[in-house]
Amino acid sequence: MLTPSSRQADFPALAGMTYLNTAAEGIPPPAVGTALARYFHDKQMGMDGRLCHAAEHAEARRLAAGLLGLAPDDVAICSCSSEAFNLASLALGLEAGDEVVVSDLDFPSSVTPWLQRSSPAEVKVWRSRAGRLDTADLVPLLSPRTRLVSLALVSFYNGFRADVPAAAKVVHHHSPALLAVDVTQGLARISLDLAGADLIVSSTHKWLLGSHGGGIVGVPPHRRAEWTVPAGGWFNIHDAFGQERFERAESLTGAASFNVGMPNYPALYAIRAALDYITSIGVESIDRHAAPLVANCLEGLLTLDARGALGGELLSPRDPTALAGILAFRHPKAEALHGFLHDRGIHVMHHAGRLRIALHGYNTTADVETFLKSLAFALEKV
Repeated sequence: MLTPSSRQADFPALAGMTYLNTAAEGIPPPAVGTALARYFHDKQMGMDGRLCHAAEHAEARRLAAGLLGLAPDDVAICSCSSEAFNLASLALGLEAGDEVVVSDLDFPSSVTPWLQRSSPAEVKVWRSRAGRLDTADLVPLLSPRTRLVSLALVSFYNGFRADVPAAAKVVHHHSPALLAVDVTQGLARISLDLAGADLIVSSTHKWLLGSHGGGIVGVPPHRRAEWTVPAGGWFNIHDAFGQERFERAESLTGAASFNVGMPNYPALYAIRAALDYITSIGVESIDRHAAPLVANCLEGLLTLDARGALGGELLSPRDPTALAGILAFRHPKAEALHGFLHDRGIHVMHHAGRLRIALHGYNTTADVETFLKSLAFALEKV
């Protein structure tokens, strides 16, 4: 993806550290900081600055649509993926007896809206086996009452990469349900095949390398009616200031209904800059560079495991083709391992006994070698 000189120019913060935690926080290029400063400049223009804000908003939607394979009118950018899924729950209008299927590899954002006491639906869990989701296990969970199936394209937990078109065929053949896909851990890291997805959601501060405060929402045009959010606001309302504004409120349809208020313009400037950067590099180029790094890191973990040196449980699938950019393993001394690595400038994620490694286009072979060597040493010491 990058030459040594361009890597230094585009990601100066990486000098002196081995950063393997993009699944939590991406490292933005300087262009993102420049965009935030440009927002401040435009904001100082007062109301005239809104013309600049609107242009950034439109361009961010256009660029995001290109990555999702949709038209700009079918993409919105709200405040975060959690807001997107909560708004989606309003759009569904679930009733008693309805069913929602989630997986045990999903992030809480796409699970917890359906578990609230205000949600009357029964929640069923599609459980993974050996780190994978098998569509054969999904079929018995589907019924004529299934309204939604939630699926992470790439699992935050162990990096499993789902086959969205295959899942969509099963969902739509065996139920009337809609398929919502969280692409947060895959957007800008791998090329997307989202055929059959009925709702697409992503955060913007991870692999996309943008800022916090953004949630990309994609609604295919034939699903606009199903995903029309009945929420109050003004940006999402048809003729919000018209003569009938005190008599009725009619939401715009589809993705536009997820913009319930004033857009988060600072984030939009940053997101647009990040999308510009990712698009200029090309997601295919990013994957060509990073996929071998993931395979090499997996091979190193498997070698440690085969020797009995890993001392824990590999949570990720053992096939690199079933992964995108994330690897994870559980260890009884994960916290100590994390501290040992962090003290040596190696950044991975630790949570509840699990260590997670994430490899993006700005990572290098040296990053993988440093991590594996340091991990092997740490496993002997802790």
